[in-house]
Amino acid sequence: MALASRYQVVISDSDRRVLTGRARAERTAHRDVLRARIVLAAADGQANAAIARRLGLCADTVRKWRARFCAEGLAGLADRHRPGRRRTFPATAEAEVKALACALPAETGAPLARWSAAELAAEAVDRGLVEAISPSTVARWLAADAIRPWRHRSWIFPRDPDFAVKAGRVLDLYARIWAGQPLNSDEYVLCADEKTQLQALSRRHPDLPPAPGRLRRTEFEYRRGGTLAYLAAYDPHRAHVIGRTAPTTGIAPFAELVEQVMSTEPYASAARVFWIVDNGSSHQGPHAVLRMGTTWPTAHLVHLPVHASWLNQIEIYFSIVQRKVITPQNFADLDELTARLLAFQERYNATAEPFDWHYTRKSLDRLLQRLAVDERLAA
Repeated sequence: MALASRYQVVISDSDRRVLTGRARAERTAHRDVLRARIVLAAADGQANAAIARRLGLCADTVRKWRARFCAEGLAGLADRHRPGRRRTFPATAEAEVKALACALPAETGAPLARWSAAELAAEAVDRGLVEAISPSTVARWLAADAIRPWRHRSWIFPRDPDFAVKAGRVLDLYARIWAGQPLNSDEYVLCADEKTQLQALSRRHPDLPPAPGRLRRTEFEYRRGGTLAYLAAYDPHRAHVIGRTAPTTGIAPFAELVEQVMSTEPYASAARVFWIVDNGSSHQGPHAVLRMGTTWPTAHLVHLPVHASWLNQIEIYFSIVQRKVITPQNFADLDELTARLLAFQERYNATAEPFDWHYTRKSLDRLLQRLAVDERLAA
């Protein structure tokens, strides 16, 4: 005959509702389900051995949770804090390895372009930071702080002395502000540029369409059908593109684009049209500003800072063209490439909405502050 436990479980109606919910829950942790069932069975007068057999547990486990509930109630069914395993490496060693990962290998004298976890582990041992360490431990430390020294991305440090002023006025135009005053309804903003060296590559074998378990296949070998340039102006507030193709870029092709746009409504009768452009040779410097103003008095050329084409929203449109029109390149000739570009432009204008542009004056101020810090650190 089973001996009665000295821990007699008595539960209130509210506790029974909580425990019943846990015992029947499908998404509760299994350990919590078992503990709830142990207590409910104990409250119904079942012995520890019987509960253990029914739930497939050890009798000592049933005894433990019965005693915990009697002593602490529902709170006693939670896991208690465990100190865990003692640290193998001191916190200082971990910090020194992370600091090493944040340094360029060339700065440490290592003949490497980038660190890997294995190379950092070996370097830490060579420097005496630790006696021995595995690459997986180093990788785990770096992952905790999202440090990935084996990866890199390219960027250009702003070298334009008037970067803040030029970038700020472009961002103001996106917010429909010029010289501190809001633009009127008959004033417009355009982002213009050229996408150069578009090739008409004719594949030597037709593409194979995708199939179950197979990607679309594009022939590697091709015939060259020449190159052309795609010149376009994008209205960031109306989400409208006007573009054309030309054999090459230059002052004359850009002037033809300007004439095409400025002869089209609503720009033809606008009070002012601001053209945001980069510093390409087709529209570079004060001569381009003078040339634009002389030919089209209502058109104002606004230059971006040097190496700041990322502030020109036409580049977003060009990236869409690259993904959806150009790649993979397979055109019989330049006429087919031109027809595809202009047809997509018309299709885009039919449904396009302005880009969700979030880079503002405040974003620019944060960038300038970060660059100032980087410059001080580099010095």
